[in-house]
Amino acid sequence: MSALFTPFKLKDVTLRNRIAVPPMCQYSAHDGFVNEWHQTHYASIARGGAGLVIVEATGVSPEGRITPGCAGLWKDAQIEGMAHIAARIKAAGAVAGIQIGHAGRKASANLPWEGDDHIPSDQPGGWDTIAPSAIPFGQGLPKVPKEMTLDDIARVKADFVAAAKRALAAGFEWLELHFAHGYLGQSFFSKHSNQRTDHYGGDFTGRSRFLLETLAAVREVWPQNLPLTARFGVIEYDGQDEETLNESIELVRMMRQRGLDMLSVSVGFTIPDVKIPWGPAFLGSVAKRVRDEAGLPVASAWGFDGPHLAEAAVADGQLDLVMVGRAHLADPHYPLQAAKELGVERPTWVLPAPYAHWLERYQMAK
Repeated sequence: MSALFTPFKLKDVTLRNRIAVPPMCQYSAHDGFVNEWHQTHYASIARGGAGLVIVEATGVSPEGRITPGCAGLWKDAQIEGMAHIAARIKAAGAVAGIQIGHAGRKASANLPWEGDDHIPSDQPGGWDTIAPSAIPFGQGLPKVPKEMTLDDIARVKADFVAAAKRALAAGFEWLELHFAHGYLGQSFFSKHSNQRTDHYGGDFTGRSRFLLETLAAVREVWPQNLPLTARFGVIEYDGQDEETLNESIELVRMMRQRGLDMLSVSVGFTIPDVKIPWGPAFLGSVAKRVRDEAGLPVASAWGFDGPHLAEAAVADGQLDLVMVGRAHLADPHYPLQAAKELGVERPTWVLPAPYAHWLERYQMAK
């Protein structure tokens, strides 16, 4: 039997297989509200057979969006649209997840196909950004963020909690906190972006505080029987990899003690000048180390699109779930193609019956 197509249980949630669709921003929302594009997009991918579909990075506040086109859950009126998405994902047989986050100093950016650079605060669509320290990211994101006060920190943590409550009200059963990719959570943890001198900066304990406190606050309102996960950059590829990875694994252990159920292993992307060894499944060994040393199930989304690579990652104990993103954009029925390549018996039945029956019958007739 294919390891990739075995069920996976976490808390009271069971996925039909180990294929998950990671958050992929559509940049198509208006004032944080999702629309028909999102409804069709997520329903289509869920019908393709993945076990888990995680809705794109969703801002916990207007200032927390990456771009003006990002989805949001900062007000109750946004729940209804998200509820329709969650219902469509479930109707297709997948588990409905959502990622919530705050973009920090990388916020207020143009859409990727319109420049992917900062929008000045005094121009339409732009706003002031915030971060642990007043240090810009650089390159196309040169805006100097405002250093957060303690009141700002308390407010953002409360925003995460409120967004988590709205996600639950919308019917999502899997919650992911976005602590990666140089956004706010990652920025607090990294020495490159956090040069505070109070108890939210400085040593490992200080730089970990915002992430741990936010996680603990969300865990209090997110049901204990439902998975609470996080995406976190455990390595930067900045020449300090072993130190960063050791600290990251220790932080993940502390997250687990505070109620984290799974980690999506990623890269920090905190600074632009790094040497990432891009290649197929390049994070596999890193993810396995996190899994083994932190004692937590893991997933990853970088370079595992090939069905045999995905199969090997699960079979060899590198990953518990394989996040397959762009391949789903190219072919929403990616799980069907993977099932065929891996020799799964009656592969068409990874799809809903109205597709599976006729595809199988046609194949038999041939």
